[in-house]
Amino acid sequence: MSAKERLSEAAFELFGERGYDQTTVDDITERAGVGRTTFFRAFRAKEDVIFPDHDVLLGAIEARLTGSTDRTALLAVTEASRLVLRHYLAEGERALTRYRLTRSVPALRDREIAGVQQYQRLFRGFLHRWMGGGEENALRAELMAGAVVTAHNHVLRRWLRGQTSTPEQEFDAAMAETVDLFARSGGDEDGSIVVFRTKKDIGAVLPELHRLLGEPRSAQAGPLEP
Repeated sequence: MSAKERLSEAAFELFGERGYDQTTVDDITERAGVGRTTFFRAFRAKEDVIFPDHDVLLGAIEARLTGSTDRTALLAVTEASRLVLRHYLAEGERALTRYRLTRSVPALRDREIAGVQQYQRLFRGFLHRWMGGGEENALRAELMAGAVVTAHNHVLRRWLRGQTSTPEQEFDAAMAETVDLFARSGGDEDGSIVVFRTKKDIGAVLPELHRLLGEPRSAQAGPLEP
């Protein structure tokens, strides 16, 4: 385990035991078995321990969006948002501790809100470009970005509150409803997007989809780009 991971683990243990305000940097370094210099190499301040992976997640979201095409833009938005959800789910108890802390410590709540706004700006910029840019599409991009973040946060909060044991399934439903509101906002105005899951090989599924859609066999060249 790296020094940064030891510091994070020690900090969350102490926050859970004593509370955020009652825990000092010295308490954290003592529990982790490292010095103050090591702490400040890893984190700028105590509150940064609460959100250690924010910049990494922003980078992952941007990479997923940038790697999409005009035809796969909405799928990319869904999958980029899923990256954040899965990160929280993988954290488990640490995510629950963060949730309790951000509910009770105003400074942490403000930091969380600022982080959410960064996610939303990233989605808004991507969606605005996908819609063709221009002032006429600015509001629609803003609305969709807000809807994507709201849908994600709705499911995440339900999981954090113990109200669902199937967050990914709820996320799929929430994002499908959100995407359906905006599926005709960009790209091919006459097109539509269908999101589904199957255990079958995509090569076996596509011919049947094309048949149902009434497309010629020449359209059965292969799957959409990722």
